[in-house]
Amino acid sequence: MAEKEEQFYLVRSDVLPESMKKTLQAKELLERNKVASVFDAVQQVDLSRSVFYKYRDAVFPFRAMVKQRMITLFFHLEDRTGTLSELLAIVARSGGNILTIHQTIPLQGRANVTISLNTAGMHTDIQSLLDELRALAYVDKVEILSSEA
Repeated sequence: MAEKEEQFYLVRSDVLPESMKKTLQAKELLERNKVASVFDAVQQVDLSRSVFYKYRDAVFPFRAMVKQRMITLFFHLEDRTGTLSELLAIVARSGGNILTIHQTIPLQGRANVTISLNTAGMHTDIQSLLDELRALAYVDKVEILSSEA
């Protein structure tokens, strides 16, 4: 069975079910250390623990999603064994969290690759990462397609 792709939606709070709103309230209490446990949080907002656990990893405040720093990079690469693997290893070593990868079928010995990554955990600045990637012998081009950083 194929893995189901996650989809996200931006929804106004007034149309959310009460159980989701209360889950968000309980999560905020926990994040702000206003309560000692999940039990205390759900009790304070009048929510069952089973409903909390059902929604806790599915509903997020918009500000939490905005905190993620995303960047999309475009590469034009030579088609050589291990090229993509080495490129991804460099991104991983920098602390970047790769979210998506798209590679075209190589034509005339070249392929296009687009990578979206979360830069929030990076210990290397973007410019240094780009410089390191551009220095690779098999990389013809690196461009920033979009940045929400």
